[in-house]
Amino acid sequence: MPDAPLFDSRDLRRVLGTFVTGVTVVTTSDDEGQFHGVTANSFSSVSLDPPLVLWSQAVKSHSHSAFFKAERFAVNILAEDQIELSKRFAKSSHEKFAGIDVDIGAGGVPLLRDCSARLECRVVSRVPGGDHTIYVGEVLAIDQAERKPLVFGNGRYLLADPHDMADGASSPDRRNAQLTAMRLGTRAIERLVRRFDETMALAVWGAHGPTITHWEPASAPVSEALPLGLILPVASTATGLAFAAHLSPEAIAQTTLPDQDAGAREGDWNERLAEVRRQGLARQGLETFYRSETLINALSAPVLDADGRAVLALTAVGEASRFRADLDGEFARALRETAKDLSQRLGYEAGNSREPARRLALAVGA
Repeated sequence: MPDAPLFDSRDLRRVLGTFVTGVTVVTTSDDEGQFHGVTANSFSSVSLDPPLVLWSQAVKSHSHSAFFKAERFAVNILAEDQIELSKRFAKSSHEKFAGIDVDIGAGGVPLLRDCSARLECRVVSRVPGGDHTIYVGEVLAIDQAERKPLVFGNGRYLLADPHDMADGASSPDRRNAQLTAMRLGTRAIERLVRRFDETMALAVWGAHGPTITHWEPASAPVSEALPLGLILPVASTATGLAFAAHLSPEAIAQTTLPDQDAGAREGDWNERLAEVRRQGLARQGLETFYRSETLINALSAPVLDADGRAVLALTAVGEASRFRADLDGEFARALRETAKDLSQRLGYEAGNSREPARRLALAVGA
């Protein structure tokens, strides 16, 4: 007697969803010349010699009968801007081709335009596969455009880009560390915003200090105005503190605008920076957001290069009435771990950092 499965179909669907795939629309035509098409990510290559591919279709699909009888089909590999086309062919409808211009392939099979690639195939076998039919086809003709393919995984559409850690990028050239960090950081804050729905910014240490280079707004942004190129004070912002804790006083002195942080001479600057290093985060509360009266709290995490210098800051801002920015909250832990992971990917090893900034007096040239 076969072992009973220890999962249900929903669990299996979630697990299979972690396998990221491309998105295709498989098309065919019936004996009456009617077009049929269905969105499928079950497409796969089988063999190069002979050239074989396969895809599978649910037997309950409205167009299953048409595909089962057809001797030809086409696989249209969608491009990244064809999400609406994917959604259209994923639904049951007799009007899927309404208003769509198509090319006609061999056997009268419709070919969708502007795809990343297209394959025209002849059916060589139909194999029962549980609640699906598996179609194996011989590829007869192909064409390809210089367009990025559409990607799908974990229940959402994704973008395809080269992996930053491939081809030796795990140890980036120091001159390119900031560029690599920006690419990694942009994707990292996108993931954090999807998970926590807090407005986030990416900042670099520019010619005049902490500079915002990218915003990732929450569903309800902290402000309608999210300015790029915004230069932030060092001592009075979480972003500035995150950088200052991992930069030399000389570096800060060269880039800080004169007197912008004069008020920070009061208090124990060294202790503030030491606390940022202990926490892995900088926090600043009850500040007004850029050109507004909105009170915000902010958390910022530094991303370090192989020398332990801050090359990037991941900063979250939110209205103070709801975003507490606790240093030990779930969001803070996720932000801290994200910055730590990015730092390690840039070659940083704890204990190998340069001596951090020591005195604000040097930073402001006093």
